[in-house]
Parts: sequence; structure tokens; C-alpha cells
Amino acid sequence: MIGLSANTRVWLAAGHTDMRRGFDGLAAMVQTVLAANPFCGHVFVFRGRRGDIIKCLWFDGQGLCLFTKRLERGSFVWPQADSGAVSLTPAQLSMLLEGIDWRMPQRTWQPDALRVPQIAA
Repeated sequence: MIGLSANTRVWLAAGHTDMRRGFDGLAAMVQTVLAANPFCGHVFVFRGRRGDIIKCLWFDGQGLCLFTKRLERGSFVWPQADSGAVSLTPAQLSMLLEGIDWRMPQRTWQPDALRVPQIAA
């Protein structure tokens, strides 16, 4: 994964995006649909209609980077809204990229009551 600075924001573009779009098409969407600057250093994430492909557009200070990921099984969890953007934390982005439901992640293990050893008197 890319190394994001602490002040980098992650934006999901709600709805579906034509995955044939490249650098210029996605940067134009950031400007028109999201009303943001694609060269601001934030990460903009787009999902295709089927939900198994996402593209991340990020300006690293030297140029635009375009990352694509396709899941072999399942689909990426996406907001129900048809327009606008949703802000994620970098940790939520990591969960999204792993195919985990970033909205309400479940712990796989819960600790039992604290076991304190008994001391014989």
C-alpha cells in the first residue's frame, strides 16, 4: 500500500463509475462531481458497477498515481448514496482494500473475564 501522511484524507465517490476512465477522466470527475482538486494530495476512490473493481487516484507531489484492485470473489463495500462523497480514515481504506466491511468491522475474538491466579494463604 502507499504511504499516506497523517493529514491525507480519503474520499469515496458515491455511486458507480465507468472503470474505463483513466487519469484524466477520473481527475475530471474529482473536479466536477466531487468539487475537489485532484492535485491536493488526498486519495479519491471509485467503484465500478459490478462492485469487484476499485480505482484510487492520488497525487504524490510529483504526479498522479492510479491504483486498481479487482477482487476475485465478492465485492467492495460501498455507501448506498448515488452521489456525493464519503470520507474514510486510512485504516478504513486498508479494510476496504482487503474486502472487509469498513463500516462496522467485527472483532474475531473477545477477551473473557480477567483470570487472576489464586494465591493460597
